[in-house]
Amino acid sequence: MSTEEQLSTTIDASVPTAARMYDHYLGGKDNYAADRAACAELDKVVPSTRALALNNRRFLQRVVKTLAAEHGIRQFLDHGSGLPTQDNVHQVAQRVDPTAHVVYVDNDPMVLVHGRALLEQDERTTVIHADLRDTRAIFEHAETRRLIDFSQPVAVLFNSVFHCIPDSGTDGPLAVIRRVTERLVPGSMMVMCQLVSDDPEVRRFVTDFMDQATQGHWGRVREEKDVAEWFEGMDILEPGLVEVSTWRPDNEVAPRQLTQEWIEFGGVGRLR
Repeated sequence: MSTEEQLSTTIDASVPTAARMYDHYLGGKDNYAADRAACAELDKVVPSTRALALNNRRFLQRVVKTLAAEHGIRQFLDHGSGLPTQDNVHQVAQRVDPTAHVVYVDNDPMVLVHGRALLEQDERTTVIHADLRDTRAIFEHAETRRLIDFSQPVAVLFNSVFHCIPDSGTDGPLAVIRRVTERLVPGSMMVMCQLVSDDPEVRRFVTDFMDQATQGHWGRVREEKDVAEWFEGMDILEPGLVEVSTWRPDNEVAPRQLTQEWIEFGGVGRLR
């Protein structure tokens, strides 16, 4: 896989990226006309995507708060973190404990620029430029080693990102998960969710559309059984693997996913 130095640092405004499209859906301003146009086309077939993105962000915030407050996790390694928005992982974790450490990982150069500008005054948080499949480069990066003590439990986040990489024997989601978990101590947490659909036509359309729109920077929309396979051998925190708006909602009137053409599906696993 590519190292940080080999990844492109050029921002191409004409080619949509998943990070910038997600930013648009969240109401951010760090996106371009190509990203917004791609979102508009996607919405014609899967109109719940904006709500899905918002619910996924809320899921991430609830997970981080739960792991910090109830399980004592003080180290977070966030793969495919995307562009900074409100209530990022480090902000949620540091409200529980100001000493919490967070390493964000993304291969989008725009994330690197904005993230480092935002975090330059926070010595407990950093952003590194790497491909999420390059486990060795991420875990051995100087900034990761400065902030993360792998002899202690770590929460590793793959939040709504595995659909961005294709299946591969050496670099598909399952292979990445195995490489990561081999480096973690028992008690560490794996947070994983991705876009799934029971409808083969939705899976086909979105997979083909996003692969073409992002010029090959896409994997596929999967099924719930694919996600369940990733958690084999882990103890899954309650309420199990679910549509993410139903994972420990803050209250009974919290937003729920209202349409089901596709959903974010996943949960949290504890390593034994």
